[in-house]
Order: sequence, then C-alpha cells, then structure tokens
Amino acid sequence: MIPSRPEPRYATINALGVLDNPNLSSGPPPDADGPALVSGTRAIDARALADARSAGLSAVNITLGHVAGSGDAFAETVRDITGWNAFIAGHASTLRRVQCVSDIAAATEAGQVGVVYGFQNTEMLGRELDRVRLFAKMGVRVMQLTYNGRNAVGDGATVPDDAGLTRFGAEVVEKLQAENVLVDLSHSSEKTCLDALAIAGRPLAITHSACRAVADHPRNKSDAELRLLADKGGVLGLYFMPYLRVAGQPMAADLVAHLEHALDVCGEDHVGLGTDGGTTLHDDMTAYRRQLEDEIAQRRALGIGAPGETADVVTFLPDLCGPTQFQRLADLLAARGHGAARIEKILGGNFRRLMAEAWSPVH
Repeated sequence: MIPSRPEPRYATINALGVLDNPNLSSGPPPDADGPALVSGTRAIDARALADARSAGLSAVNITLGHVAGSGDAFAETVRDITGWNAFIAGHASTLRRVQCVSDIAAATEAGQVGVVYGFQNTEMLGRELDRVRLFAKMGVRVMQLTYNGRNAVGDGATVPDDAGLTRFGAEVVEKLQAENVLVDLSHSSEKTCLDALAIAGRPLAITHSACRAVADHPRNKSDAELRLLADKGGVLGLYFMPYLRVAGQPMAADLVAHLEHALDVCGEDHVGLGTDGGTTLHDDMTAYRRQLEDEIAQRRALGIGAPGETADVVTFLPDLCGPTQFQRLADLLAARGHGAARIEKILGGNFRRLMAEAWSPVH
C-alpha cells in the first residue's frame, strides 16, 4: 500500500518551472491522460500532472518557444504555443491557462494547476516591436529579455563586455509593460538588469536566480540589482539550481542561505520561488546523469552554457526535490523562525501580488 502524501499547507506559485516527467524520453508518453505533449526534450504524462497537484502548485510559469539555436525563432514559438493550447484543452480537469491573476485562484479552487505562458528570450520578436502585442494576445504573460548571450534587446549574464540594454531593448520594456506583460530580468547581465529597472514604470520580476553575495556566479544577482528590484516593487524567484554554489552540489541549506540573504536585502514582500525545475523525481539516476552530460555538451556547443555546469552536479537539490519540496522548504523555514505569514508570501503571495499589478491594465 502506497502511503498517502500530506495535504500541502501552502498554495505555491513557481515563477519558473516545468511540468514534465523527466523519466520519459521525447516520445509520446504511453499513459498520457488525453493528448500527449512533447516540447523539445520534455514530455508530460499523468504522473507529472499528479505530482504538480500534489506539490500544492497553484500556478507555474513555463518556458515556451525559442530559447537558443539557429532555428526560426518566431515560427518555433508560435508552434509551441499552439501545441500547449491543445494540450491544456485536452486536460481541462487538471490544467488552466492563466491570463489574469484571478485564473490562479480559480485553478486552486478547481483543483487545477495554473499554467502561465512565458518566454526566456526575446529573439522571437526579431526587431518588430508589434510582435509584443501579438504574443500578448496569444496568451504570453511573462517575457524574459535575454538568455545568457547578447540579443537585439541587451546583454545576457555571460557576455564579457556588458553593454546593457539597447535602445530597442528600452522600447521593448516599455511595450511589454504597456501590453500588461511581466518583464523578467533573469539571465540578464547586471547592466541590462539595472538599465531595465531604471526605466520601468511598473514592477518587474527576476523569476529564477539567486544572490551573488552568497555565491559569486554570473547567473546570480548583485545586491544593487536586488535592492532596485525591490524598490520598484518587483520580486526575486530563487532557483534550486547548481549556481547556488560556485562549485560542488548545492543542497537545501544553500537555498536557505540565499533566501535569507534576499530577505535581508529586499524585504519579505519581494522574495519568492522560481525553481527552474519540476516536481517529479528521477527514477534512474544513472540514466539521468548520462542525459545531463549530453545536455551540458549541447549547451556548450550552442554557446549558452554557464560556468559550473558539470555532469557531477545535478540540476536540482537532492534533499529538496519531488512533490514534497515546497512543503518541506516551508518546514525548514519555520524551524529557523520564519512565521507562517512570511512563508506564505515566499511560496506564493508575493508573486501573486506582482502578477496582479503587472497584468492589470494601465488606466
């Protein structure tokens, strides 16, 4: 008899994550409940959806479309959005597409997981500013300005000669906020991040990063970036990724160290979670490590790898993973003296507030 999992105490918003079952190949899942979704190397089945609900996810921002590579960024992105629309329509009992913050509450009430459409690059815009409105009308609610490299909008985290936000990038930020799309500064260089924050008229997000003062890595954010983000009303989502440490395998204690530093710098109203991962456990770690090695090699070949990406460091926290990860984190924080109101903000309340502000029409 399989022991029942405790009911989650906190409804969680994962500001950047996935819904896939990592144990599946890129082929259609044989046990999918309804139409199967295959997006790149990711595949989703009934187990992945059950784990997401069991984890207490009220909503997760997923990455759609082009991130890197030489393909047609626009066509690739439109194709991915179309596929997700069909997948969610086929799983209406478990998934709800999030267009406004009330959809998150409705998903929670119905026992569904809210799916927020997001980008991790702006290369699908080309140099056509009007595509911001097009993608907003297609349901994209979060758009990250850059990935690790340089694009028409600005510089990413691994660009050595950081020139910051471009003139076109400033226009994109303004247009995104006019179209009620949440601007995401994850993966950006420090200057791009500071430039965008300086010109923003509405709160922004860093959906998945950590604190450079705790681990000096280019994917993490400086205290200057974090302070200005909070001053502008934004929220930092902390990831459960290798970059929590400069070298070696991060664990839950590393995440807590970053989280508490972010609380000190930003305040409790500006810190949340963006794990950059899912809620289904890896069944075969040997197979996973082979897959990870291949993925790291592909990222290096594309020029999008980051320092510290090695096959001996897994892309999740070994002692804080699977469907219980969020509630276990809540227990860790409670044991360190953080109260229930603060924990609720971190697990979901802060991003719910930010999304409500960012997605509301400007009057």
